[in-house]
Amino acid sequence: MCFNTQLKSDVKTLEKRFKAKFNGDIPFIPNETINAFEFPLNPIITNTNPEIIQQFNWGFLPSWVNNISFRTNTLNAKIETLKEKPSFKPYVNQRCLILADAFYEWQWLDVKGKNKQKFKIKLYNNEPFAFAGLFNVWKNTKTNEFLNTYTILTTAANPLMEKIHNSKKRMPIILNEDCETEYLQYGKTDFSKIDLVAEPITKLNTSTQLGFDF
Repeated sequence: MCFNTQLKSDVKTLEKRFKAKFNGDIPFIPNETINAFEFPLNPIITNTNPEIIQQFNWGFLPSWVNNISFRTNTLNAKIETLKEKPSFKPYVNQRCLILADAFYEWQWLDVKGKNKQKFKIKLYNNEPFAFAGLFNVWKNTKTNEFLNTYTILTTAANPLMEKIHNSKKRMPIILNEDCETEYLQYGKTDFSKIDLVAEPITKLNTSTQLGFDF
């Protein structure tokens, strides 16, 4: 799963990398550690406004939910079951890129996970990248206020991440830069190559095939 990310890149770097402009509604503050369970605002790019970088809250809320606390259950979404889960099935075409430049995972050093090793996973070139995600604008029926929300898609861990996330053996889906536009445009992406390096593990290189036919 993915519950801790990093985004230290500045506005100019992100705008250049993703060929989009921040909308300016909320000041962007780079962050070393972003904790999903705090439901923070993070920069994303939606398929409805691909030229704008907006800030949405981590923790997806389907329209039918009445209690905001439901978002604890939808920080991540398994790509294998998107079409089965009521929380995500109606929203598979509401796609977004979630901007980051690293994420964190903990390797269990014993069977029960009492001892753990923290890893930072990033691209070899240290450039920002995008997680594949879904978004929804949720309306609070009691206050008539709107909340912009998103979730990160996950898949089975590749060989590198199996060594690190050795309990659940899951990983977030990181899109190849060449696949980002196609993903947003509902395209059928045959695969996405992922080149990751994990600290303190170094000089590890792996790739995985990911399908986006949903």
